[in-house]
Amino acid sequence: MKTLVVANQKGGVGKTSILVHLAFDFLERGLKVVVIDLDTQANASYTLQSFRSGLVASELFGGVPSNAWPQIATDFTDPNTQRMTLIGSDIGLANLEKKMSLADAGSKFREAIKTLEGQGFDVCLIDTAPSLGVTMAAALLAADYVLSPIELEAYSIQGIKQMVTTIAHLRKANPKLKFLGMVPSKVDARNPRHARHLEELERAYPQLMIPTGVGLRSSIADALASRVPVWKIRKTAARKATQEIRALAAHVFEKMEITQ
Repeated sequence: MKTLVVANQKGGVGKTSILVHLAFDFLERGLKVVVIDLDTQANASYTLQSFRSGLVASELFGGVPSNAWPQIATDFTDPNTQRMTLIGSDIGLANLEKKMSLADAGSKFREAIKTLEGQGFDVCLIDTAPSLGVTMAAALLAADYVLSPIELEAYSIQGIKQMVTTIAHLRKANPKLKFLGMVPSKVDARNPRHARHLEELERAYPQLMIPTGVGLRSSIADALASRVPVWKIRKTAARKATQEIRALAAHVFEKMEITQ
């Protein structure tokens, strides 16, 4: 099982919309997907609520009874067999930030990821809160890959500098962690400020900018509200968003070297 964290210490950058669409795309590729929502805003849990398991995210940092782990189906001859499972956000996550040390949280979460791998999932996608807390750090300590969406605005760019520093620091404790890079998100092609900031980032981080970005498109918000991927939205405007999201998913899939 390959584990990917989608993270940025700045909110409102399109983090959850990218994670949810990666989940839908990977599902359509035939992968067995588990999504963990560590963000107390619970936006991923809202869009993916039809895939909820009986487990909530805060329980991954404690003792989970052996019979409570989500079971992946083994008979895929039935087209209605569910291949995706959500471990949803819950209020207990907020308490973890106050009560649990990073060492303890990291250890418990790594154990949880190993158990999920034993359940037969191909890929684990983890959404995180937009701040460096115990749960985000624990996720990064357990992950194979991290992806950072970035909005082309000054505050977001300041946030990504902090994120790059954080990832470099945590890689000392988790050497297998690979930074897939930054995804330009909510890009307005008509905005000269966005074009200027994109050029600045490409100069500053030439190896870390993912070549395919995602535009500022209302069809993506429509899709998330309807709990479907953007390619299920029957609007002409959704076509460009679909092309961008599919290109990003193909890039991430390739870089994660997922085998079925």
